[in-house]
Amino acid sequence: MAWLEFRAVRLPVAAVAAAFLAAALAATPADAQDAAKGDAKTAASDKVWRHGLSLLGEPKEKPDFAHFGYVNPAAPKGGMVRLAAMGTFDNLNPVVANVRGNIAMGLDLIFDTLMTPSSDEVGTAYGLLAEAVSFPPDFSSVSYRLRPQARWHDGKPVTVEDVIWSFEVWRKNSPTHQRYYRHVKTVEKTGPHEVTFTFDEPGNRELPQIVGEFQVLPRHWWEGTDPSGKPRDVTATTLEVPLGGGAYRIKSAEPGRTIVYERVADYWGDKLPVNVGINNFDGIRFEYFRDTTVALEAFKADQLDWRTESLAKDWATAYDFPAVTEKRVVLEEFPIRNIGIMQAFAFNLRRDKFSDWRVRRAFDLAFDFEDLNQALFYGQYRRIGSYFDGTELAASGVPAGQELEMLESVRDKVPPALFTEPYPTPTGGSPEATRANLREALKLLNEAGWEVKDRRLVNVKTGEPFMVEFLIAQPTFERVVLRYKPALERLGIVVSVRTVDETQYQNRLRQFDFDFVVNSWGQSLSPGNEQRYFWGSEAADVPGTGNVGGIRNPAVDALIERVIFAKTREELVAATRALDRVLLWNHYVVPQWTYGKQRTARWDRFGRPERMPAYGAAAFPTIWWWDAERADRTRQPARP
Repeated sequence: MAWLEFRAVRLPVAAVAAAFLAAALAATPADAQDAAKGDAKTAASDKVWRHGLSLLGEPKEKPDFAHFGYVNPAAPKGGMVRLAAMGTFDNLNPVVANVRGNIAMGLDLIFDTLMTPSSDEVGTAYGLLAEAVSFPPDFSSVSYRLRPQARWHDGKPVTVEDVIWSFEVWRKNSPTHQRYYRHVKTVEKTGPHEVTFTFDEPGNRELPQIVGEFQVLPRHWWEGTDPSGKPRDVTATTLEVPLGGGAYRIKSAEPGRTIVYERVADYWGDKLPVNVGINNFDGIRFEYFRDTTVALEAFKADQLDWRTESLAKDWATAYDFPAVTEKRVVLEEFPIRNIGIMQAFAFNLRRDKFSDWRVRRAFDLAFDFEDLNQALFYGQYRRIGSYFDGTELAASGVPAGQELEMLESVRDKVPPALFTEPYPTPTGGSPEATRANLREALKLLNEAGWEVKDRRLVNVKTGEPFMVEFLIAQPTFERVVLRYKPALERLGIVVSVRTVDETQYQNRLRQFDFDFVVNSWGQSLSPGNEQRYFWGSEAADVPGTGNVGGIRNPAVDALIERVIFAKTREELVAATRALDRVLLWNHYVVPQWTYGKQRTARWDRFGRPERMPAYGAAAFPTIWWWDAERADRTRQPARP
């Protein structure tokens, strides 16, 4: 299903006749169009409207539900929460976020989507801008009925025209949306508050749902002029504060320093069941830092309220300051149940030196995770062994049942060994294991046409030395690469590490100007169309997509389609495991590590529901609220 950030939506339209309506109206003479419209009205009357959608059955919440079960409906409103953001920002236009500039943190707070996910259910979403959704049995289209009360922050209504315009703008300018919504054939207004998306093929069960995920933007604002009278350009970066319609608006923004959001007191959707008990803070402030160490010190000095700790070393050693001892700062871990993860060193497969799987496997063999875990991570992590690590979707053992049947269909396009043995994750941690792994790595490099001469690994045919550069944007990863570097140098590989700022990093990534980068892919429990964006051949050379490495593999493409068009949960699991197995056996990445919990530290000035959502981890600040009594005990900062 939807791609994740530490984190979905959906849905469908009417009878099959509606799929042909647009073509009929375009082809018939004017005097016949009224009759065609009449047929559409009849078809529309047969639609079954739903308040929510689930990929795994029926939504848990009933049509008349008052609020989600994991929120406090009586949560007080107030207070300011201060969070850290890393790097910088120079753009407030989300449409071009993946292709130009650095987008500001938290910008999704000012926009709404047609549907919004539940953090208590897998692959389930409920109406936000849309009060209802409908689709035919063959999943060939989807219709959304907008809430008449939906408004932009300037008081103007959110219209079907806004939805259609936004969808086309996203699809035209965002590589992510181009791939994600490639099968939407037409988008048309089918009622005063109704929009219908028709697909180019039936049977894609997920399409009706994911169409509801894009942010709806105000067409009238983007087609207007800025304060100087210059026409706005939705295809360019901007620092003009955009008009939104969500629960928050931008109060102030200083590029590279801070951005502050304020809660909209008269937000049109405040009382909707999906919004009750959330959006509780009057203000959310993101302070930008270039270095994680500085951000940590700012938290200790009570310049930030909440911190999600990503470094094992800091989690083990950096939280022994007085406020923790005095219990004014609370340390807490929250289980991550909603996503699988692949975090890895990603090869740039567009470069010839990485074209041979044996070369890529050699890099994996040289990576001694066990040594790294003990030396740098205090033994906190485990090695990732799947592209869907931590879920039932991860492949294990040897293929059997439906998974085996699917793999048989691509047998001539996949490594034969995957049928007879489990994926061999290298194991190190001792001098003997390290030497054995490096011997195997050198053997594979020799077989791939490389040999060591004068302590340098060179190409047998050309004499070209094997040189690699690790491109990183987070200085904290330097120590990881420097721990990895000596093993590669023992193989004769010339290794360099280049740390650049976020802007340079993104530009080089978009230009495919790298050998190695560190990347992570979050996976929902219901994978689908986003797999094309992650691993599909058509996304391989499109800047800004998730296919960072440039994977081009017909077997992967075929199995992605099996995932997308799975008709049952059992078939989906089998198809995903087959895809996972083929990705692993092609050694497209060097898998790193995972933890399985969100490590957090907070100044104790917040309240939260008694029952946390099953799939939301900490869900901060979404369902939390300002607790005035606690804040007094922790010397809370001035409120906005």
